[in-house]
Amino acid sequence: MPDSFGTILSSILQGLTTTVSAAAGGIALTVVLAFAAGLALVSRSRVVRAISRVYVEVFRGTSEVVQLFWLYFVLPALVGFKLVPLFAGILVLGLNHGAYGAEIVRGAVNSIPRAQYEGAIALNLSPAQRMWRVLLPQAVVEMLPPFTNLFIQLLKSTALLSFISAGDIAEHGELLRPVFGSDIVWIYGTELVLYLVLALLIKYGMRVLERAGARRLGRAAGV
Repeated sequence: MPDSFGTILSSILQGLTTTVSAAAGGIALTVVLAFAAGLALVSRSRVVRAISRVYVEVFRGTSEVVQLFWLYFVLPALVGFKLVPLFAGILVLGLNHGAYGAEIVRGAVNSIPRAQYEGAIALNLSPAQRMWRVLLPQAVVEMLPPFTNLFIQLLKSTALLSFISAGDIAEHGELLRPVFGSDIVWIYGTELVLYLVLALLIKYGMRVLERAGARRLGRAAGV
């Protein structure tokens, strides 16, 4: 271990707060947008479905880096004000991953057996009651595993914030490279470990939710 490792570690850790904040904010926005757009995709209204489909296809079908540049560099030229880098990053992370999450929500709702839907109708539940009391509680449990993967992918995408100088882990690592070029293995090795630890925290946090959801529905929890 080089003598400079302490300096490398302390410098990279300065970006940890920004990375965690971006990931947490992006996940929160992803959940909101995923449920809003996902439920819109199964709406009876063709207009609502069309609007949601446009959002999903635009943000799934375009580069996340280009989206970030549009929001941070192009938007100020159009409207006259510039977003704070961290806020711009959270918006892009949420908008992009929310589009992917919408398909997770749509697929989970559609995967509920038809008998559950018919039983809710037999109980004379309204469409809203059928969704919130019968279909969605079961669908949420099905969504958790794919959402785990999506959230981990979002965490890794926070490295894109280094392009707009948000002060994240990746940016602090790049700032060290010109000075400690001979210790590049330790710089990127430290970044890898930090991202891995954060990803494992997300994984095990979601696993707790999976088990709680499975117990609530009377199912055996997955391993």
